[in-house]
Amino acid sequence: MYVYLTAVAGLAVLLYFYIQAHFPYFGADFAYILRALKLGVRLLWYKRTRPFYSILDCFLDAVSKHPSKIFIHFDGRAFTYGEVDKQSNKVARALQAEAGLKEGDAVALFLPNEPSFVWTWLGLSKLGCTTALLNTNIRSKSLLHCFSCCGAKALITSAELQDAVIEIVPMLEEQGIRVYLLSEGCSVPGITALSDNISQASDEPMSRDLRANINIRSTALYIYTSGTTGLPKAAIVTHERVWAASFLLCTCAVTEDDIIYVNLPLYHSAGFLIGMAGTIERGMTLVLRRKFSTSQFWDDCRKYDVTVIQYIGETMRYLCCTPKNDNQRNHKVRIAVGNGVRSDIWAEFLNRFGDIKVREFYAATEGNIGFINYTSKIGAVGRVNFLQKFFFPHTLIKFDTEKEEPVRNSEGLCIQAAKGETGLLVGKITQRSPFTGYAGNREQTEKKRLYDVLKKGDVYFNTGDLLRFDYDNFVYFQDRVGDTFRWKGENVATSEVADILMMAYCILEANVYGVKVEGHEGRIGMAAITLKEGEDFDCSDAYKQVSTYLPAYAQPRFIRIQTCLEMTGTFKMKKVKLVEEGFNSTLIKDSLYFLDSERKTYVPLTKEIYRAIAARDIKL
Repeated sequence: MYVYLTAVAGLAVLLYFYIQAHFPYFGADFAYILRALKLGVRLLWYKRTRPFYSILDCFLDAVSKHPSKIFIHFDGRAFTYGEVDKQSNKVARALQAEAGLKEGDAVALFLPNEPSFVWTWLGLSKLGCTTALLNTNIRSKSLLHCFSCCGAKALITSAELQDAVIEIVPMLEEQGIRVYLLSEGCSVPGITALSDNISQASDEPMSRDLRANINIRSTALYIYTSGTTGLPKAAIVTHERVWAASFLLCTCAVTEDDIIYVNLPLYHSAGFLIGMAGTIERGMTLVLRRKFSTSQFWDDCRKYDVTVIQYIGETMRYLCCTPKNDNQRNHKVRIAVGNGVRSDIWAEFLNRFGDIKVREFYAATEGNIGFINYTSKIGAVGRVNFLQKFFFPHTLIKFDTEKEEPVRNSEGLCIQAAKGETGLLVGKITQRSPFTGYAGNREQTEKKRLYDVLKKGDVYFNTGDLLRFDYDNFVYFQDRVGDTFRWKGENVATSEVADILMMAYCILEANVYGVKVEGHEGRIGMAAITLKEGEDFDCSDAYKQVSTYLPAYAQPRFIRIQTCLEMTGTFKMKKVKLVEEGFNSTLIKDSLYFLDSERKTYVPLTKEIYRAIAARDIKL
């Protein structure tokens, strides 16, 4: 018996080392798949439960379970689950009486990050209303467009955004739309102050009958995609999508004992669905900030004992740019959830601030496929596994960046990209992975559908993103379609060029894009950059970096120096206007530079050089 047990133990040890050697991510994969299966079962139960169990019901259960637990920390004040519940009842009753809102009505929220955003949304949900989350940075035509495309019957805003709303009030009045201000008074015609009505309303629970017909496929929210061209689009977010997004924190092993720090805008899917809805799903505490602050970030984390942080875009880079100090690892943060961090910044972040589990993910507000990197592999946005492939079919297909369309074979079908090859990510549209599209915009909805992908008659969602699956099944984001340009017959990834440019000491930020040159095919590389404080543009150093690390076709031939780079609300760089303006020195007031390959440096782009390029006297 002893010999037998010894042999079994020996085999177990050998098996362990074999798995470690050949399947180093087996443990992480197994844990993730198990967690994903449990969440899948939960979602299936929610689908079949009658009446429908929504994220609102999850909040109400948390209120019953721990009414005195702090739900929100904000500006030095704490609000418990019970307090937020009662305040949302008062909001619901005030809006019911004043605006006559009922189940199925759409209402637009134009509010900054503050607790009133949360309890106003909860109040609207208790009435069975769909909420449109308006970007607080939009104005005039864009604001009116975003409000109108979702068919909202009312607009709710705050005093600090009143001036932006006043501009469109006459147009809203023409449509019979009511505007409500979360303030005690307002002298502007067409805007009704609502705070007194709310304070005088009862905080008794709202009847569940008010939302009796809501189901998992009902529209819960309209969240606006920033878009690189045209006006924002209102992505339709169903209750099923709310649940799926809120589960992300659970897949990252976040528990009800954690405290999450959210400084991303609540009008965006990351802040609302993952941060706020994820807080409710976990039953934990949320530390809310009006906006991201580099100087206050770690102080807030220490003050509130934060254990989970959210990041997006360049926020990690901003943190890494802060001066080093002896206190930088003095915090309790153990998990960072977000997307868009560069590999070098990722590594630097860990080196500076300690062993934080970075959970980088890939997803789109309206998309039907996403990935998450649950292994902490630096640079990857996720992993491909058989479970996800089965339930949410997806693939990478070859894409022609010059024609900006998928490559098709003689049968008219798309061609799958090989492992290690960059391709366009598409997700099959099925009942399990639907694409609900954009409110009031059939044309844009149809543009995101791709037909006859792997076989005739199939339909896939076109993410518009170029990704790469490596041989270890890791997923890497490469670029967005349109952010990749083709020059000299070669594809150029703008993110790669930007990373190289920022290796030059003087350059703080770089926004790379392709511009047309008369008489040439494709687009040539150009970059808008900002300089570090107190630095001048070092032509020689910039040339050294691009010439050393980039092939000739990828080197940006034109540099445009700006005081700041225009960003969307989610830290994505805007490029459309820059592309349109090109390198025309007669139109652009910013300093322009041209890569002079003969002199091996960047030189000021004079009118003479511009005319020589136009006349093709200078070879590009």
